[in-house]
Amino acid sequence: MKIIIDVMGGDNAPEAGVIGVLDAAAAMPEHSYIIVGRENEIRDTARAAGRETELDGIRIVHADGVITMEDQPLSVVREKSDSSMAVGLRMLRDGEGDALVSSGNTGALHAGSSLVVRRIRGVKRSAIASVLPFARPMLLIDSGANIDVQPEYLRQFAVMGSIYMKNVFGIESPQVGLLNNGTEECKGGAMMVDTYKLLRGEPTINFVGNVEAKAAPLGACDVLVTDGFTGNVFLKLSEGLGQYLLSCLKDCFTENLVTKASALAMRGSLRRLRHSVDASEFGGAPLLGLSKPVLKTHGSSDARAFVSTIKRAADFAGTGVHVEIAKWVEQDAARAKAAAESEEAAKAAEAAASTPEKTDAAESAAASEPTDTKNAESAADGTDVHSGT
Repeated sequence: MKIIIDVMGGDNAPEAGVIGVLDAAAAMPEHSYIIVGRENEIRDTARAAGRETELDGIRIVHADGVITMEDQPLSVVREKSDSSMAVGLRMLRDGEGDALVSSGNTGALHAGSSLVVRRIRGVKRSAIASVLPFARPMLLIDSGANIDVQPEYLRQFAVMGSIYMKNVFGIESPQVGLLNNGTEECKGGAMMVDTYKLLRGEPTINFVGNVEAKAAPLGACDVLVTDGFTGNVFLKLSEGLGQYLLSCLKDCFTENLVTKASALAMRGSLRRLRHSVDASEFGGAPLLGLSKPVLKTHGSSDARAFVSTIKRAADFAGTGVHVEIAKWVEQDAARAKAAAESEEAAKAAEAAASTPEKTDAAESAAASEPTDTKNAESAADGTDVHSGT
């Protein structure tokens, strides 16, 4: 796979991205890498790390502009079309790479991807899908792209998330839950109730019903569906709780000599715990619904997070998740068309069934017409048709 990496976005740019690419190239030499950004800064970063020679097998595409966190989403296609993000998106669109990774402005990446790379035909909205390190890996969709949604958008999110978890994480029948304030079918407003009905009737997913926020970390589902605003709040609260847990453990184990000795004895277990609550282990979040793979890594990502995201990007492109989503959209449209045609046929049959009754009534009226006519004629000439006189 050929992976394009925008290294100029994020809090630790370009160091995190450049070192991340070099580490990824060393760990996964079977892939090709294209770094997009300010070439002099990229080379200076590699030189400072004593790894300049490792750039020899990596293509560098110079892009002078940078999308900052303060820039408006549409700036990527308007004022800053020379930015590393814009250049990377155009390269992906034009087939120069198989996937794009960026830690830049989320709004700009989402808007730019939709306008440059484009959504799959039939997908209403693309969505950010974040994998969270809970009791089992759980995909949260949407985690920040779409604040205003409709039930149909959420149905598509559910299917796209299910396809991703099946193909990338190898879960045969991912359990899909709808984030709500209770498990009962009637919980939530009208939109949530309507969404519940749509998900329950969707034949391609394993819908397990409404899921409360407290149940999600305990493994209630593999895919948790919600709108982008609620999802982003859930995501950041989860990240904060993970950091708080680690902080509490650190305080406990550094309290005195006895606790420090305990920490030393448990260092292996503590290391595993730290990794288990570290979202960067699962890589960045894919933007599902686009015609080609785009992944957003956290703005504060370090080199290790970039490596994880690059690996996830290769998995995404290699398993053809976007192709599978496109196939489902096409099949879904065909099912909808067949259902509409069936409904029209049923209405036509119902109308045809009522036609004989109307015909019989008309024939009865016509049969009585000659007698009435004869009576009228007889009355005119004074003859009684019944008496024969």
